[in-house]
Order: sequence, then C-alpha cells, then structure tokens
Amino acid sequence: MTLTMEKQELTKVYNKQNESWRMVRKDQSYIEQLSTIEETLSRFGLLKNEIKVYLHLARTGEMKAGEIAEAISLHRTETYRILRDLEKRGVVFSVFEKPLKFTAVPLDKAIDLLVDAQKIKIKLLEQEKTSLVELWQSMPQPKVATAKKELFQMLEGEQQVLMKANELLEKTEKTFQIFASADYLGQLYYSDFSDKLKQQADKVDVTLVTDNTLKSSYFIGQLQWLSESQRIADEQNLPCFMISDSKEVLIAFHEGDTANDGDAKKKDKTAAIWTNYSAFIKILQMLFTKLN
Repeated sequence: MTLTMEKQELTKVYNKQNESWRMVRKDQSYIEQLSTIEETLSRFGLLKNEIKVYLHLARTGEMKAGEIAEAISLHRTETYRILRDLEKRGVVFSVFEKPLKFTAVPLDKAIDLLVDAQKIKIKLLEQEKTSLVELWQSMPQPKVATAKKELFQMLEGEQQVLMKANELLEKTEKTFQIFASADYLGQLYYSDFSDKLKQQADKVDVTLVTDNTLKSSYFIGQLQWLSESQRIADEQNLPCFMISDSKEVLIAFHEGDTANDGDAKKKDKTAAIWTNYSAFIKILQMLFTKLN
C-alpha cells in the first residue's frame, strides 16, 4: 500500500519577506513603544496598574469601570479605586451618564499635569527644609567621632551620577582632573555640568583628557575655554573618572543591558563609584599623569 501526499508550500514564519513576519515585527514595535511610555509615566509617580488603566482609557475613549477591569484583567473594585485616584490627579474625568463612565485627558495634557504636581511637591519640600533642619539641630546630638573614614558610594542612573559630579566639582578648591572618552564627554557637554565646569575653571585648575576621536574633537571645539587645559590620549576604553583635590574620585561607567528583542540591541545604563580611598586615588592619579 502506497501513501501519497500532495506537495504543499510551507511558509517560514521567520522569512522577512512574508506578511506574517511584518505583522510580528509591527506588533513588537508597538509593545516596545508602549513599554517606553509606561516606563516614562512611572517616573511621574504613577503605579503600574494606574498606568495600565490610564493608557487603556486614553486609547479607547469612554468606558465603564467594569469594562476597563475586564479588558486589562484587573479586579473591578481595584479598577474603580484607581480611577478615583487618577481623577484626583486630574488625568481622568467622570462622565455624567448612567451607568457611570470615565474618560481620560490626552497624554500630552496628562504629562503637563503630572509634571506640575511634581513641581509643587518639590517646592513644598524646599519650603519645609529650613524648619526641618532647625528642628533636627535643636535635638540633643550624640557625640560622634570625627576621625576621617575611607568610604565609598555606589550610584545608579545618569541623573544621580551627574548630581554627584556637580557636588564634587563645587567642593573642589585647587585641582579638578577629568578623563572622559567621547561618549562620556558628550553626556557631560549636554548636561549643566559643562556650564558649572566653566564657572569653576576661573577658581581652580581644571585639566581634561579625552580620546583621539572626531566626536571628542567636536566637543573640545565647543569647549574653547578649555583649549589650554585639555589633552588628547589614545586610550578609548577606560571609564570616565574625575579627581578632586587628590582627595575624592568619581568613576563612571556604562552597564550594558541586552534588550529582550530579536535584534539584541544593547541599552547602556550609567553607574558610578565615589570614594575617598587614598590608595585608589593615587593609582588613578598615576594613570591620569600617564594619559596626560
């Protein structure tokens, strides 16, 4: 007995020329975009489920709480509570209808409202600073040993690292030494650090060493006031480091994070180590002298 089978055309789902592949890629692109928006909104103080509720409502228009709960697989009571919290923030409105429905303000308006709320919160904290410090100082203070300790501190995130770099720069009294390859130099240039460095250069001796690349040459060209205080080195793979008065050092580096997609793109996270450990500072100064 002979079995016969008609020839059938098999389509490879990973064939970049077929429509299925394009749909998969389009879906991945949508998920990545949505993930970026969710991550950004979380920085404005919204919780994970609050973001889900808001984005679903913003994309679909007017909906009942039960419909939203079912669509995003959230308990109805929790969904209703979140809608009321979002309403207090001004990013969601109730619609005067029976049954009760909700609608969301456009994303650009919602971001403006969230940013304004953060500004008000910061302003209130600044106003409370003086009274809080006075209250703290009025309390009996225990005797603390004043002997110098060798310390270190880990920092994560570009903003935290830049804040520490600014703090280090402001404390400097005599010399401030920087090694920054092209990528790090770009980060420093596009932040307010470069403006503060220019101001401080009138008071202290600033020396910058960077790598021998076109990108670095561009930034050096923009920092013309540093023309007599900068040097070029062949080394490109060292992390960025700053030495203040031979007393403190900040070492910044990029942590590679492989994205979870088909292209295996890498996203770099900025991290840093600050320390006043004298032996470590001496080693970096020797390295800086060699590069200089």
